[in-house]
Amino acid sequence: MTLSFFDQFMSPTYLGIPLIAIALVFPWILYPSPSNRWLNNRLITLQSWLINRFTQQLLLPLNPGGHKWALILTSLMIFLLSMNLLGLLPYTFTPTTQLSLNMGLAVPFWLATVIIGMRNQPTAALGHLLPEGTPVPLIPVLIIIETISLFIRPLALGVRLTANLTAGHLFIQLIATAAFVLLPMMTTVAILT
Repeated sequence: MTLSFFDQFMSPTYLGIPLIAIALVFPWILYPSPSNRWLNNRLITLQSWLINRFTQQLLLPLNPGGHKWALILTSLMIFLLSMNLLGLLPYTFTPTTQLSLNMGLAVPFWLATVIIGMRNQPTAALGHLLPEGTPVPLIPVLIIIETISLFIRPLALGVRLTANLTAGHLFIQLIATAAFVLLPMMTTVAILT
């Protein structure tokens, strides 16, 4: 089987099970589960303390109206952090390097941001579609262009994030292949590479 440089973008499977499913389910094991006891064990106490401190630091720069987003933002950050730390272990898979996961997280959050912006501040949200001081003949064209750019934004950001996450591995693979090919022809250059 010949591997290409871009096989790292494929979603790996093991015994027919996609590893992205296992990697997405695994971090839920790490979340503390509520109990009816007055005193918890040390692990749950430590996890609860860390989550509370993390939430306090996350909400520090936000106004009180933004504190209702505490649960979803904290859950998302802990979920992404645990998945990425899981990817540091040898022979494991990091789901955030897959475009499907990045797009699956980007589109709903982008859509929620746009809808909430339109609901809470419609004039400011629509004002972004037209720069100030635009000549009258350009107004319809600019509104169309800005609307298209608004809808393309999650796709562009998801692709950029995926490319940035995988670019380092692709670069290392390209250098290693170049050194391997150069070894019989120019040994010194291959060793320096």
